[in-house]
Amino acid sequence: MRSVHVRPVPPAPSSHTRRAWPALPLALAFVLCPAAAATQADEWNHPRALELIERARDERSSMVVDSTMRSYRAQARGHLYFFMDRTRTEQRSLVKADQIALEVLWQAPASTRQHIVGLRDEQLLPTSIRYHMDHMTVVQDDFGDYIRMGDGDEVSEVPHPAGPSGEQVYDYLLADSLTIRFPDGSPEVRVFELRVRPKVLERPGFIGSVFLDQSTGAIVRMNFSFTPASYVDPYLDYIRVSLDNALWMGRHWLPHRQETELRREVPLLDVRAGSVIRGRFEIRDYEFNVDLPPNTFAGRPVTSVSLSERRAFPFEEGLMDGLEGENLAPTPSLEEVRAQVQEVVEDRYLTGLAPLRVHFSTISDAFRHNRAEGLFLGGGFAFRPTPALQLRTSAGYAFGRDEPAGALGIETPTGGPWIPEVGLHWNELRDIGGHPGAPVLENTIGSLSGEEDYLDPYFARGAALTFRSEVGPGPSLTLRWEQHHEAADVVSDDLEATGYRPVRGIDPGELAAARLKVPAGLPARGAGELSLEVGRHDGRTFSGVDGSASWPFDLPTPLGGAGRVAASAGWVSGDAPAQRLHLLGGRMTLPGHDYRAFEGEAYWLLQVETTLPVYAPWVGIRLIGAVGATYLDDEIGALPAHWTATDSNGVRGSVGAGLSLAWDVMRIDLAHGVRGGGWEAVFSVSPNFRAWL
Repeated sequence: MRSVHVRPVPPAPSSHTRRAWPALPLALAFVLCPAAAATQADEWNHPRALELIERARDERSSMVVDSTMRSYRAQARGHLYFFMDRTRTEQRSLVKADQIALEVLWQAPASTRQHIVGLRDEQLLPTSIRYHMDHMTVVQDDFGDYIRMGDGDEVSEVPHPAGPSGEQVYDYLLADSLTIRFPDGSPEVRVFELRVRPKVLERPGFIGSVFLDQSTGAIVRMNFSFTPASYVDPYLDYIRVSLDNALWMGRHWLPHRQETELRREVPLLDVRAGSVIRGRFEIRDYEFNVDLPPNTFAGRPVTSVSLSERRAFPFEEGLMDGLEGENLAPTPSLEEVRAQVQEVVEDRYLTGLAPLRVHFSTISDAFRHNRAEGLFLGGGFAFRPTPALQLRTSAGYAFGRDEPAGALGIETPTGGPWIPEVGLHWNELRDIGGHPGAPVLENTIGSLSGEEDYLDPYFARGAALTFRSEVGPGPSLTLRWEQHHEAADVVSDDLEATGYRPVRGIDPGELAAARLKVPAGLPARGAGELSLEVGRHDGRTFSGVDGSASWPFDLPTPLGGAGRVAASAGWVSGDAPAQRLHLLGGRMTLPGHDYRAFEGEAYWLLQVETTLPVYAPWVGIRLIGAVGATYLDDEIGALPAHWTATDSNGVRGSVGAGLSLAWDVMRIDLAHGVRGGGWEAVFSVSPNFRAWL
């Protein structure tokens, strides 16, 4: 058993409150201090566990006849965020944000009503999403005897673990216990954690943990997800739910905080991208045994004031205050749900998606064109033969090069803190320089037109083993062995007749390397990543370090607006292969200078951009600037063909302006190089979408 002391936090905890347990009569939240782990029983359906769940069932039915609780009125405040994410990366794009204010009513024996009194939203990208009503409201009865979500379109009629059919459907494990002590001297509350799993995982069911008050059997918290068979919507990957209750009048555990996360993907297509709805509500300001008008509960269970009244509601928080700064990563509570569910099912992988799907890592996996491959066509499949094994395979053919290419990825979730991934690749297209000049799809358009090919290509054949963190943004370690092969221009009979640059040579040969990546949060809403590499190529040992960081900021203007500061730097030792050198110049780095004209073993780059809305969301004015430099050792040996062996010879810069179009999805900039260079027009897409192209 854990003996836990509690300390109060303000009545309206911020989104940074990490592990909060509401538990005072005044409905304050309490943060549990660290405590020793409990002695866990390892027997499912132990008599003590079954006794607890039976007590919980009795308690759920007793509230409707409790004379001390006739009714209540409370206030709820919530945030809903809809965003796109890219699997196995930290790349997330916020599409829409909503903020909701509710009046929550209850009257014995079991009447409920929620009244929407405030609602505002902001659309950051085009969408036609319409939320189900239960996404915009709170759970007042711990879901009743059967759990429904999305008005039954997402999850329908899943038996509640403390419902009448609980023991017939579920197994229970007494996993942990703790004691909550209050600073005002109120009696201690002892809470038990029951882990819950369906007897048959192939049927609809609840998976997770239920926390129960030992003395009454009341539900204090529920953290859970569902079996794949529970999902009605074939687009659903998973649903995760965290519900916290608060202790009132020394007797009643009532709603205090709830968080939900729903993730969807295309059922038959694996493109490593999905959409996520994340909601968070806090319920407070309870009034008990209030006299409610007789017709309060007549009609629909959710009503609303007029549109003008909803928009005029004086919210206490900002629309984006429900986020961890600018971070769209799962909250600590939702990560706790994921971890607890995984402990219950061990190596089972819970997803509602089909086990076999067509796979494209990017759009350009299906079709692309460049001077090193000519026309390339390809495709692949994603297959999960067992819950603990995920295979992704792709293959294609480069018609200009007259060579096949392929890849196989094997992922084996272990239930531990690290997930191993094995990757095999043959003729994988790589780009020198560190800063892609354009997404592959945009490069295809330029290449087909004969105007420009922004790649400095070469090919790799080999294997990689990666260990990445299972929980949120975390470090990763990649070990790889591969052979590097030079590329050649296979589409140009006459380079002078096209806009193509000559293909740079590389140092071919075998490479063995290890790379450690460590992401980190930074002050002022910033985020960064540090990468360390050590390797051996063609008999020479080399090392390198790369770092990047970015900070968003808001413009203090009447029209609003926002911007971003980004910094990056890198270094490799003199024995590194040429393809590991850094390139700056032109679009995406120093526009207005010749494209990739500056080479170096070391570099640094600082970029600033701001966007001021003019006709939101369709048109905005952009201001951009960049400064940077590369450094090339005078004693470096001979470089392969078509390298200039020229660094930046000091600091270079760029300044410019442009237009932001259609929610900042497309950008048109005109920039001039500072200290050399000239004018350059650059068309690009938002960084949020480049990895998908």
